[in-house]
Amino acid sequence: MRNHTAVYEFIFAGFTDSSKLQIPLFTFILLVYIITLLGNLGMVLLIRINSQLHTPMYFFLSNLSFVDFCYSTAVTPKMLMDLVVRRKTISLPGCALQMWFFVLYATTESFLLSAMAYDRYMAISNPLIYTVIMSRRVCAQLVMVPYLFGMLNATTQTTLSFQLTYCNGNIINHFFCDIPAVISLSCSDIRLNKRVLFGLSCSFGIVCMSVIIVSYTYIVTAILRIRSNQGRSKAFSTCSTHLTVVSIFYGTLFFIYVRPSSRSNSSIDVDKMVSVFYTMVIPMLNPLIYSLRNKEVKDAVRRLVKGKKHSVVRKG
Repeated sequence: MRNHTAVYEFIFAGFTDSSKLQIPLFTFILLVYIITLLGNLGMVLLIRINSQLHTPMYFFLSNLSFVDFCYSTAVTPKMLMDLVVRRKTISLPGCALQMWFFVLYATTESFLLSAMAYDRYMAISNPLIYTVIMSRRVCAQLVMVPYLFGMLNATTQTTLSFQLTYCNGNIINHFFCDIPAVISLSCSDIRLNKRVLFGLSCSFGIVCMSVIIVSYTYIVTAILRIRSNQGRSKAFSTCSTHLTVVSIFYGTLFFIYVRPSSRSNSSIDVDKMVSVFYTMVIPMLNPLIYSLRNKEVKDAVRRLVKGKKHSVVRKG
């Protein structure tokens, strides 16, 4: 029989062992994280204090910003700490906790983007009764459902991953406890884990994409019925921002979790780079995309800045 040594902690391989690159990487990641925090928490605060943004669309957007903030925070602080310490270790419970929160918020964001597509469909297809249909109760339910699916997926994946026995080394060739990287270290049979990961990723992805595709099919049909060019342009502008976010988010997640697996070194390195994009860059980009491409958000920022200037002048 083969002797195995039980694993009680993991070590992250991270990006690089070069000490020369650690400071530039730390600076870059810290800058991205600060922008992410300011952008997403700023968006939540702006929507909360501005009464003109108290609509279903911005209710969903504030929740998306909150999820992006949590999504990035589940991974980035630990990554920053690992860039300044010699041993990039994490305990098994710590790894399980990071995995659970990461899967929770990634899944929640997937379904939340679908709910936002449905909201855009109702706003454009039924403008006269939009506020009646999308009541506070309906909006709250549409936000609650993504969290329920997120908790279901996170609990299922984390439980299956940490029921395995780990004895094939303890070095995770990644910068966080991503499911494929963690279960590859197990000396147990991981075929069930791979099937569940692929099956749930595909199922949730198909459901979310189906809602988005059907919603936008009806949206395009409704927009083409609008006679004025100005009306069409306004309708397209409210949807283009959401479509941009959806394309970036789903494109990167499908690349990692739905494509056929490969364990070559080049494939793992590519996975790391793509993971950086969806764990750090996307949460940073989302509030920027909505700020730069949304007239109502830009107007709300201008009013807030002008209000502060007037208050300063009066005090002076």
